[in-house]
Amino acid sequence: MGSGAVKSKRMPRAVREQQMLDAAVRIFGRRGYMAAAMDDIAELAGVSKPLVYLYLNSKEDLFTAVIRREAGALTEAVRAAVDPRLPADRQLWDGLLAFFTHTARHPDAWSVLHLQARTHGEPFATEVAARRAELVAVVTRLIALAARDAHRNPDLPEEEVAGLAEALVGAAESLAARANATDGVSARQSAATLMNFAWSGLGNLMTGRRWSPPPA
Repeated sequence: MGSGAVKSKRMPRAVREQQMLDAAVRIFGRRGYMAAAMDDIAELAGVSKPLVYLYLNSKEDLFTAVIRREAGALTEAVRAAVDPRLPADRQLWDGLLAFFTHTARHPDAWSVLHLQARTHGEPFATEVAARRAELVAVVTRLIALAARDAHRNPDLPEEEVAGLAEALVGAAESLAARANATDGVSARQSAATLMNFAWSGLGNLMTGRRWSPPPA
């Protein structure tokens, strides 16, 4: 029976593709889109460069695939952490903690989403915006829940809820960038900072204590 060697099974395409995306996240996140080389991505993934092109077509398509996967993973981490059976403040806390924990554990992915993808124009900026909207939708639901359950105010206007969600996500993004660039700032610290700021503000807003701008 020849040498008796057993042929290894061919790796499934889906698994191989994930290996390529894993390598691409590291290279793009650390070197940026322009400096990233397909040769280096292929080498890190343990495949040939032609195979990368066969699976993912081009550097642009590869970068877009990375954005989609990593943004989806971040949103899913937040969504999975929220237990709808818990009080509204606990749901918001768990969601924020999951956000900061995920971005701290995946700094290369966060660099791609927060820095690289937004600075290289279309189609990457549009892709990030579309994926970010999914995260904002999760936060919008949490804020609407807080208005209804925690503060007994079901009448907070939809546009105000949407604006608060955008503001909260923007603040979370800024704090995550700071945490990833600053030694000693934990995910829990970042979540607590934003939770204290947001929950106090939401409490005042939803109980009718609003700040009014001076007359024009």
